Amino acid sequence: MSEWMGQAFDDSIATPWGTIFIRLTVAFLLSLAVLVIYKFTRRAVNSTVSFPATLVLLCILIAMVTQVIGDNAARAFSLVGALSVVRFRTVVRDTKDTAFVIFAVVVGMATGYGQSGVALIGLCVVGVAAYIFRDHPTGIPQLHREMRLIIKLIWSQELETLVVTRLAKFADDIDAVAAETIKQGSGMALTFRLRLKPAAKLTHVVAEVSRLEGIQSVELGRDREE
Repeated sequence: MSEWMGQAFDDSIATPWGTIFIRLTVAFLLSLAVLVIYKFTRRAVNSTVSFPATLVLLCILIAMVTQVIGDNAARAFSLVGALSVVRFRTVVRDTKDTAFVIFAVVVGMATGYGQSGVALIGLCVVGVAAYIFRDHPTGIPQLHREMRLIIKLIWSQELETLVVTRLAKFADDIDAVAAETIKQGSGMALTFRLRLKPAAKLTHVVAEVSRLEGIQSVELGRDREE
């Protein structure tokens, strides 16, 4: 046990400062390559403005962490405990963005361990895959097309069916998520969650539904639960 502890905390084998500097510099350069791939394949994305910078910094930091850990098991466990207190409060809503976060982490890790060849090959392969599955340049991301529609009407089964039929012209998915009475029971408010088609315009949806007899008001906006 004492021998294992001695090896765990042995600092006799250290990476030269020059090597560390080169690896971190390479990590920075490769992180820019990750960012370029992200920019060219994610043309319309619902992410924060700081996300691209996060990819660059994350790649460098992971490379730095691998330098600290090296082959030292005790340091690895210590860093896991130290980093566990970090909490990311910004939700990454698109799974593609999550993939790019992992991409930056792996590139940084490979560079930190001196496996720059692995990082370069990974950049090429992932870059090709990201380009093949890139976002359409003129398309509107589905994440931005999730809408919540609130219709106040004098309810009848026929009118509700007619409303859904009209909405089907503009939306791929239509889900009734809530209903409540209004004006002391003389009317009803129906809430729908829609995924609008790429060519659908908000004003056209509202105008089409408002033309129906018995409709009192129509409110269409971004789904807050998106």
